[in-house]
Amino acid sequence: MIVNSQEELEGLKKAANAVAVTLVKMKEFAKVGISTKELDDYGAEILASFGAISAPIKDYEFPGHNCISLNNEACHGVPSADKILKEGDLLNIDVSAELNGFYGDNGASFIIGEDLNNHMPLVTASNEILNIAISSIKKDVKICNIGWLIQSEARKRGFQVIHNLFGHGIGRKLHESPQRVPCFMDKTIKERFQKNSVIAIETFISTKARYLYEMEDGWTLRANDNSFIAQHEHTIVVTDKEPIILTAANGN
Repeated sequence: MIVNSQEELEGLKKAANAVAVTLVKMKEFAKVGISTKELDDYGAEILASFGAISAPIKDYEFPGHNCISLNNEACHGVPSADKILKEGDLLNIDVSAELNGFYGDNGASFIIGEDLNNHMPLVTASNEILNIAISSIKKDVKICNIGWLIQSEARKRGFQVIHNLFGHGIGRKLHESPQRVPCFMDKTIKERFQKNSVIAIETFISTKARYLYEMEDGWTLRANDNSFIAQHEHTIVVTDKEPIILTAANGN
């Protein structure tokens, strides 16, 4: 989406704030002993309080209001009453929603309680690299160059990036043009960031794997080598200077 008016920008801000606040509250609610289904139900209540509608349900008939991925589940994890959070778990929450015709999308990986399994370097890398990437995005920057930046920063820290998941355009739909904003150098992508375009920019930082595969539930993605993956995501508006981070309220 290209933002053409102040009214559109305000609509995007409201949708983005709804998902950002929901993400923050879900992170605060997540604790040892609750299920990912309980966490999802809580997130659904927060979205409803804004009048927002879960984008995964609205657009894809996803079996949950939010994607909640646990440990080796990389993304698109299905909330379940059987998945109980434990000390040291690596958890990812991805919240996206529609509000009054506009969409917002954001996500974060974090650790439940004490970092028993040394996931913090991965989580920190994902978050830091996302912010480095965002600070480098402006009008006319090549999309593939941001992918190379993310990949390079991950390698400096001893990590890999996922090659079959992408950030994307967003606005009036959850997924819009550009359809692929990668975490790696993809020379086939010739597009440049356009001024006033709305982008869901995200990192997928991995301990080893470069590709993810669909699990039997038809939704959840994970690596086939037991890699762990951390993800962080913001919805931004590209400018000719620093981007406007619409989901800044999530604290990433």
